[in-house]
Amino acid sequence: MATSTLAPTGQPIGAISEGRRWTILTLLCIGFMIAYFDRVTLSVALADKDGFLSFFKLSNQDRGLLNSAFFWSYALLQIPAGWLVDRYGVKWTYTIGFLLWSITSAATAWVSGFEVLFLLRILLGVGESVVTPAAMRWIRFNFDERRRGTAVGILMAAAKVGPALGSFLAVKLLGSVGWQMMFLTIGLGSMLWLVPWLFLMSNDDRAREKEAKQAAGGKDISFGTVMASPVIWGTIVGTFCYQYFVYFALTWMPAYFKESFKMSLNDSGVFTAASFMCMAVVATLAGFAADAMIGKGYDAVTVRKSFTVAGFLTAGAGLVAALNTPPEIAMWMVIASLGGLGLTTANYWALTQTLIPGAAVGRIVGVQNCAANVPGIVAPILTGWLIQTTGGYQGAIMAVLFFLGLGVTMYLTVIQRKYAPKAV
Repeated sequence: MATSTLAPTGQPIGAISEGRRWTILTLLCIGFMIAYFDRVTLSVALADKDGFLSFFKLSNQDRGLLNSAFFWSYALLQIPAGWLVDRYGVKWTYTIGFLLWSITSAATAWVSGFEVLFLLRILLGVGESVVTPAAMRWIRFNFDERRRGTAVGILMAAAKVGPALGSFLAVKLLGSVGWQMMFLTIGLGSMLWLVPWLFLMSNDDRAREKEAKQAAGGKDISFGTVMASPVIWGTIVGTFCYQYFVYFALTWMPAYFKESFKMSLNDSGVFTAASFMCMAVVATLAGFAADAMIGKGYDAVTVRKSFTVAGFLTAGAGLVAALNTPPEIAMWMVIASLGGLGLTTANYWALTQTLIPGAAVGRIVGVQNCAANVPGIVAPILTGWLIQTTGGYQGAIMAVLFFLGLGVTMYLTVIQRKYAPKAV
């Protein structure tokens, strides 16, 4: 029997059985994980000095450019992808994007030159651009405020488990069958996900959107009104700051552990995986804890902002400790730092939907996720330049600390209820 999740107003959102609701969320999580599998394969390959690096004769700046290529298209297309998801729904836009990125990932196995490799990474970004707008739109119309933090936390935990498992799997495949078969196996094997997705997912976005609008009193917030709000611009900067650390870790952490702590490639993959797994656990627990507090009557904005700021501060404290402790302790501080940032993960996404409840979901998520992925361009290039200029990773860590501090400033000063856009 179908059940409904209650909106804060008491209106039902999403006439869907609980079993199906959580099954589709699980599929979205697995899809997120697969997307990250296909992203981190290159990061692992770029730490393969005698194989991949030797084959393409790559400098540190080349490594930075390749790590950033995906994000050029991914970040640029977030708002258009959000529009497509709002216009055509989640099911088919996600399906087409999934096919494109899986085929592109597999095709990397046959690349023989830098230029084609760079182009394929851009195409990978095109395919994956729908992932976050589609997933967040589906959650928005199927989970109310009292459970949305948990749902987003689980989804974003999957985005951290993805790099963790992906790094581990990629290292194992690279070591056993080589980089070509690594790309081919992960790219083609992931397409099995489409079978349950096409069978279980309904193309019912218009009905869910209508229910949510009725629950909110039938009011809309225009895209222009949202973009004129200080809240969205504070969110853009704060999101950039959060993701700068994430993408430093995603693109350079295998090499960082290997080169700074003299680890083997296999051990660096394990420590990278541990960092993201720690973040995933904390993100899930933080989303659940925030929802529990909101369910008890605490103010949603205050709760989600508190968790967000705490995550930034914990991450910064861990990195400061890493810079001032012996190497055998510092590497554990890096893991703790990325794990601490998990306090922010679910809540900064859910906070945006709390402060801007009546806007077009896909486009607003597209704006925020564009800001979330511009660091995917900046972080790898800036990190590569800092390493090449200074001869080590200390300058790169200092850059992360700067952005964490800027993020705290945004959430304490600009991202407030009084600056939120209002329906007209």
